[in-house]
Amino acid sequence: MKKHHIDTMYTEDQVNARIEALAAQISSDYEGRTVHVICLLKGAAFFTSALTKRLTVPVTMDYMSASSYGASTKSSGVVRINKDLDEPIDDKDVLVIEDIIDSGRTLGYILGLLGDREPKSLRLCVLLDKPDRRVVEVPVDYTGFEIPDEFVVGCGMDYAQLYRNLPYIGIVKFDEE
Repeated sequence: MKKHHIDTMYTEDQVNARIEALAAQISSDYEGRTVHVICLLKGAAFFTSALTKRLTVPVTMDYMSASSYGASTKSSGVVRINKDLDEPIDDKDVLVIEDIIDSGRTLGYILGLLGDREPKSLRLCVLLDKPDRRVVEVPVDYTGFEIPDEFVVGCGMDYAQLYRNLPYIGIVKFDEE
């Protein structure tokens, strides 16, 4: 692993305030309905937990795991489903929760796959949106923060499986050798 350090992009307080606002908006939009949350593992686990405990509507939940990164800092472009859903989603109001949208390849693939399963509705919530890296256009319904093209960690996001547990969002800065 390259020698590096982490600079703060968003503090824990900033992240928590934004999650509160997202939860209020989602709760309002789904009022009177049950939202079926699909957490995309591993990265979205922390964000999903923080968000769903603040929702005021009934919530059911399932998990899916897909990857296109491996141990690299750039998307490989090849999407692999590592764990599929445990339950059908037909006729459910589905909210997919992801930590970050970068190229859009992974989420574009997953949303297409889930859309084919005939949910009543299908929406996407991301903690971070990195539009400068977009290769595949994906409709994002709820966005925590829009960020520049930086490699970020914390709040579930990792660098080679490290730093997921940081309570803030940091930028990985690689040191000169």
